[in-house]
Amino acid sequence: MTIDLTQLTQLQALFKTLSSGAHINRLQDIELWTELENLYEQYQQLFSALGFTVVMDGRGFAYFKTEQASSNINKLSKRIALFLMLLFEYQADQGLHLFQFQQWRIDNALLQTLCQHYHAILEVEEMSDTQALKDTLDRAVRVGFVLFDDDSYWLLPAVHRYLDLFEELAEADKPELMPTLKTSYEDELEDEDEFQGDKA
Repeated sequence: MTIDLTQLTQLQALFKTLSSGAHINRLQDIELWTELENLYEQYQQLFSALGFTVVMDGRGFAYFKTEQASSNINKLSKRIALFLMLLFEYQADQGLHLFQFQQWRIDNALLQTLCQHYHAILEVEEMSDTQALKDTLDRAVRVGFVLFDDDSYWLLPAVHRYLDLFEELAEADKPELMPTLKTSYEDELEDEDEFQGDKA
């Protein structure tokens, strides 16, 4: 396959974003997403030649798949994973559907509640106050997992990567949890068009 570089008008922006470890989300990075989707085979071949594997997930996000990451990225990923794990657990206890996480408003009140509810766990990672959680979320914004808007944080489609991992862990450790997860996922598929653009 011959690659026509003149067609790849977003090459520099795409490579800069993806190679930094950030994600491209369909509804937030419309121009980049559209180009990558329309010229996916060419970008895939070019990035592969450069040693990168680009993944476009049908749920609306793209990223470079890598087996290794810097210590800073690993530390950030660990903190994001901990925050999301506790957030999902808390929201599930409130009766919310896990796979509709894009509708959740994460404001100061919710962050304070999480700090109080999971203080001992968060303290181990020095994340036991709202400012520490905000710092983690602000860094998650820069890598495309979170959006800050209307004085609140909103989870982006790329968070499915963490939810997939949590689902795998639940399946391995607690098989009895899977029917609930499966039902929630099926509900999400049915309502996807309805809730993806709705933050209410």
